[in-house]
Amino acid sequence: MISGETRLVGLLGDPVSGSLSPLMQNAAFAARGLDWAYVALPVRAGVRGAREIPYRSTGLSWQLDDGGHSEGAEQAMLEAFLGEVEWSYGFVTQLLSGDEEAQLTRRGVDPAAGTLVLDIGGGSTELILDERHVSLPMGSVRFTERYGEDVERCIAEAQALLPDLSPDAAIGVAGTVTTLAALDLGLEQYDRERVHGHRLSRAGARGQLDRLAGMNVAERRGLPALEPERAPVIVAGAAILVAVLDAYALEAIEVSEHDLLDGVALAAAELPAPVEGDAPPGAYTCC
Repeated sequence: MISGETRLVGLLGDPVSGSLSPLMQNAAFAARGLDWAYVALPVRAGVRGAREIPYRSTGLSWQLDDGGHSEGAEQAMLEAFLGEVEWSYGFVTQLLSGDEEAQLTRRGVDPAAGTLVLDIGGGSTELILDERHVSLPMGSVRFTERYGEDVERCIAEAQALLPDLSPDAAIGVAGTVTTLAALDLGLEQYDRERVHGHRLSRAGARGQLDRLAGMNVAERRGLPALEPERAPVIVAGAAILVAVLDAYALEAIEVSEHDLLDGVALAAAELPAPVEGDAPPGAYTCC
């Protein structure tokens, strides 16, 4: 039960209806005896078009190109957005840098030395190997927008961006890899326990890529264990995975349900209790 003493943390995004994060994180909080609650809020925090914060009439219209990202414009807008979220919902927000995100992901996964942690996102892909972290401008959404479902083009473009690394093994986190694992297992519905720890072979990843590329979006939406919202971009995401496995001669990747969220939860549990105060700079305080 959420009380006035409960510390809230959460997932901001759209869609969030299919997220298992609240279930997983709240179970972890309960096991640790923490008066914490993890909630999912349908907030579109993207950087294209109008983005409206629920239950408020105020909206933020953001339009960025790749140059804007490199110049730090995106970070400034996200800081203003998070200030609004903090004032609207009472969350204590923190905008993570790329290095902080990598450190927390590594903490959540806890990989062995020499193991590459791969996080394929929508707009970027994170590679974490021991103390080295590289963020690459490739992701399932970004590549779909640029190259459609040209599988070989996606693979070639991904490999052109990959740094020179020599990992002994790999662990994959986040939706692209976990979805491919569920498909590889032939699950009728997504099963987190079976997905976690599954070794997805390079041949298996390529097989799922070829299978998905041979379907239209409507057919993919009908696949069990695949979130319908992921159907339009899963081909590009799978192509990035295949590119990584091929480039580093990895015969398989271990799939993990532990990721950034676990690292954030561990770090958040160490934070001092929040202090009531004024609205953060830039927050909407009208009503």
